[in-house]
Amino acid sequence: MKTYKVNVIDSNIMEINGKANHPLWENAVVLKDFSSPWISEDFEDIEFRALYDGTHLFVAFKVNDSSLHMVSTDNSKKSVDNSDRVELFLRSDKHLNPYYCLEIDPLARVQDFMARPNKVFDYQWDWPKQDLNIKSNITSKSFTVELAISIDSLKRFNLIQKDGHIEAGIYRAKYNQKQDGQFEPTWITWIDPQTETPNFHTASSFGKLKLVNF
Repeated sequence: MKTYKVNVIDSNIMEINGKANHPLWENAVVLKDFSSPWISEDFEDIEFRALYDGTHLFVAFKVNDSSLHMVSTDNSKKSVDNSDRVELFLRSDKHLNPYYCLEIDPLARVQDFMARPNKVFDYQWDWPKQDLNIKSNITSKSFTVELAISIDSLKRFNLIQKDGHIEAGIYRAKYNQKQDGQFEPTWITWIDPQTETPNFHTASSFGKLKLVNF
């Protein structure tokens, strides 16, 4: 299982603004190891970073993209489901019963839900608002998403293992317009799940976020 090291920083000095430009981000390992196993064409670069302190896990995505597709008719979870986005799935064990999904578009709108095996999704479930802060920033060439997730909520959902690692899936959905005018997603992932068709909702698509010195 692939492992990403989440470095520790001093408590209560990290603030997110959606730009991922706080000096403390220099302490994070930059993850660029993404692929789309089901397509042959190239896609634009994606960078993932994570840090943690005594109270929060901080996550940042930077995605090069000059042609964003966002469904903005409303702020419903379904609108996010049909938009360009980044995704972070977290599980308590390999059985995926349950696991928790955060799908965030460039406007910092979130589709959060609890899931169980065989794509049983509970869209009525929300990550507690007091435990999750999300901000984003869009430029002409890219967008950035930052998350601050409380350590307390990760513990409540049994997502931090005894040895200090979190099992996570890290993904991206990029919508491209086809000749018929319809938009179809390209599915991009950190871990190749070895599935015939795109599928992030499977145990084989998860890796480890190792909290250093936890």
